[in-house]
Amino acid sequence: VQLQASGGGLVQPGGYLRLSCAVSGGTFSIYAMGWFRQAPGKEREKVAAINYTGGRTNYADSVKGRFTISRDNTKNTVYLQMNSLKPEDTAVYYCAAGTNAWVYGDYSYWGQGTQVTGLQ
Repeated sequence: VQLQASGGGLVQPGGYLRLSCAVSGGTFSIYAMGWFRQAPGKEREKVAAINYTGGRTNYADSVKGRFTISRDNTKNTVYLQMNSLKPEDTAVYYCAAGTNAWVYGDYSYWGQGTQVTGLQ
């Protein structure tokens, strides 16, 4: 299973970006999907997750109301819409997949990461 994240970039405070993660080599519709981020010198944190149908989502408190995770099972792609971006959102963002991830947090597959930089 391969995950390819894209959509990162530089953004002004208050701006927006949409990250995409295309999944290939597996059965996308059975995977829960998550977005994680890791800033320099910090531990990786889970930003958002979505179950295999797309009917359930959850978010880190730091992004609630600003970020939205969604998925399109016909395109084998998960998205992270990021609005009202802040400098502290600066990090490498990773997508991840797992069949048991929604219940157990067990993400088996990871993408390569895409850099998001919020300008001061």
